[in-house]
Amino acid sequence: MLNDGWRPEVTAYIALGANLGDAQAAVRGAVRSIAALPHTRTLACSGLYQTAALGAEGAEGTVADSPDFVNAVMAVVTRLDAHDLLSHLQRLENQAGRTRPYPNAPRRLDLDLLLYGRVTLCTPTLQIPHPRMNERAFVLVPLAEIAPDQVRTAALRAVSAQRIHRLDGV
Repeated sequence: MLNDGWRPEVTAYIALGANLGDAQAAVRGAVRSIAALPHTRTLACSGLYQTAALGAEGAEGTVADSPDFVNAVMAVVTRLDAHDLLSHLQRLENQAGRTRPYPNAPRRLDLDLLLYGRVTLCTPTLQIPHPRMNERAFVLVPLAEIAPDQVRTAALRAVSAQRIHRLDGV
């Protein structure tokens, strides 16, 4: 590897979601912000999907109290390493007002790094592939829209009972 900072391009898949404020605008804005990251360009972006909140339980209420999410998945090509890409995504979440008062709390913006090339990674701050992606229709359905080769048919069948509704495109 060269010491000039050059890195090979890697295709990464990012899940986007929001369920507070203008969720559609938040997801659309995040798509634009991710496309503007250094050394990164967009390959594809799914349409928007409306989904029920999953597993939100905490001091502020339960999943029944949580508004529906707007979700999408985008594919990017980047020269950022996985941890740098995650740092950029977390910065965008914070700029959007993301807080983490309890697990799966409602949020203004949620960005998850799903896949990063063919890398398998397990560190205290990052797991790739995303550990719960195959349990979530709001990830698998939009991912299958833009990258059907990344989704197993059996995984789609396993989440088929989860409510998901296609909205407009991004």
